[in-house]
Amino acid sequence: MSIDARLKELGIELPDAASPSFNYVPVILHRGVAYVSGQMPKVEGEVRVFGKVGAEVDLATAQGEARICILQGLACLRQSLGSLDRVEQVLKINGFVASAPGFNAQPKVLDAASDLLAEIFGEAGRHARAAIGAAELPRNAAVEIEMTVAYRD
Repeated sequence: MSIDARLKELGIELPDAASPSFNYVPVILHRGVAYVSGQMPKVEGEVRVFGKVGAEVDLATAQGEARICILQGLACLRQSLGSLDRVEQVLKINGFVASAPGFNAQPKVLDAASDLLAEIFGEAGRHARAAIGAAELPRNAAVEIEMTVAYRD
């Protein structure tokens, strides 16, 4: 089954690939590895949830934001590769969670992203990961995620 068919089966529609607001590119392709820049949880081009997880943002909302970050990253990856069928393996994701003092459930936030990648790609979606608490994120977002992905030529 193609990844586009799998997305449709899951009821998932990828957003348009986000354009960078600053001086970087969304994806670098190098020797079979795609480096996807940190993605913000944008809906229709805008971050909609603001604040720190464990204070203004609850765990369930942060998990939803993590899923949005992954969908944004996949949209950028599809734009760069031409098709997500070229994904061989999601190698690693690094997730940054704007965290209130005392909040230490960053791995639970990132589980939503990891679960989504496994739903979409199966075993090829299982990956290494870092879940990092951050004092602040750009645009006062609650979550940001970057990915490293192996792809087929």
